[in-house]
Amino acid sequence: MTRLVLVRHGRTGWNLEGRAQGHTDVGLDEVGRAQAEAVAPCLAEMGPTALWSSDLARARQTAARIAAATGLEVAYDARLREFDVGERAGLTVPEFAEKYPESYAAWKAGHITGDVPGAETITQVVDRMVPALREIWSATPAEETSVVVSHGACLKISLVAFLGWPDEVANTLRGLDNCGWVVLEDDPSGRGVRLASYNETVHPAIHGPDFASEAPVG
Repeated sequence: MTRLVLVRHGRTGWNLEGRAQGHTDVGLDEVGRAQAEAVAPCLAEMGPTALWSSDLARARQTAARIAAATGLEVAYDARLREFDVGERAGLTVPEFAEKYPESYAAWKAGHITGDVPGAETITQVVDRMVPALREIWSATPAEETSVVVSHGACLKISLVAFLGWPDEVANTLRGLDNCGWVVLEDDPSGRGVRLASYNETVHPAIHGPDFASEAPVG
């Protein structure tokens, strides 16, 4: 099978505290480093021939563990960054609710950022993420595997768009755990790309509140 493996970065201190990260360059904490060390040999067993990553520190540090396990060099692409969360960056959920009550209400109702001032829209993220994923998929030779390290919210949204699913399907997917991964593969019948697995992990889920309910973008 030709495969594309999408991996969320390991845990950060802000994940633990429930703070929105967005483009803020927060590195992995001790647990996040352990998660990256645990997932790296599992991904190496898939025999990837290419490794891509967001250029943000938490993704770079996760990708570095995978690179060490696979012997691959990491190619960085800023298009693989998380949503820019604008003025929500650094805020916990209670702080977000207090400072931006209207945006918080919209977020609780299902809007991925709450349209807080300065935040990227879904369209903006899809317009940069999906072309990047398509380029990586197109560059992956037949029967080989490429790995992409990115972020929770942008991966969930771009996965749905990449597969051509209706936008509302994103609301039925929970967010990826830290160092959880998705496997996409070519359909042998020639009907394009299909989802083979979602949110696989090699460790107990150790993270802050579930992204799908209360966790911020990160």
